[in-house]
Amino acid sequence: MDCASFRFYADLSYFLPANKKQHTFRYPIYDGNQSVKHLIEAQGIPHTEVDLILADGKMVGFDHIVKAGQHISVYPHFSSLKIDQGIHLRPPLPDPIRFLLDNHLGRLARYLRLLGFDTLYFNDQLNDEELANLSHTTQRVLLSRDRGLLKRSQVVYGYCLRTVDSYEQLKSVISRYKLAETIEPWKRCLRCNGILEPVNKQDIIDQLQPKTKIYFNNFQQCESCGQVYWRGSHTHHLQTFLDRFLIEFT
Repeated sequence: MDCASFRFYADLSYFLPANKKQHTFRYPIYDGNQSVKHLIEAQGIPHTEVDLILADGKMVGFDHIVKAGQHISVYPHFSSLKIDQGIHLRPPLPDPIRFLLDNHLGRLARYLRLLGFDTLYFNDQLNDEELANLSHTTQRVLLSRDRGLLKRSQVVYGYCLRTVDSYEQLKSVISRYKLAETIEPWKRCLRCNGILEPVNKQDIIDQLQPKTKIYFNNFQQCESCGQVYWRGSHTHHLQTFLDRFLIEFT
């Protein structure tokens, strides 16, 4: 059977079985007409995780047809190395970056909104096909732990989270996309992602509890859903989380 040799570098080894991590290995080419994207994903690695492919030392795109005997080197996203020339596997990230999260990342969505990032999350309202299509049409980075979802051809921008811990997920997203300097806390509604704007107390007085009317004077309101926010005791845990994150990360 015809084969090509593959080597996956750095944290792409996360997706591989132990006997293939940090090693060059042979992989079968069944019909001689398979793209490198297909062969990479057949080994469990979503195309969204790949930033550079070399075939016998030459940069190639996802559509490269792998030939028998070729050596394929596959590299992940680089945080400190910019690829300025050659073949780009996907368009540049939209600026500003926006996110779409799958159905299992509700807490991460809340954290990203708390930091001020445009983050869509629909709980269980959308299936995988709808999530992939929405990511494509709105040019949002799709965050997920579901490799199958990120392998869908419609997904241009995506990131496969390596942990189930929401705090660690948040740190990895901020690191990967270099977002520390663009954090704007308390800018977005935690419930719907809308923008928060200052609101006069008298304009929302009928929505406030008696003690809130007495002890608080500064309020924000979501321009989309109308949710009212103020820095009361109910937000203490969020401010504590935010302070911890900013101290640790920035």
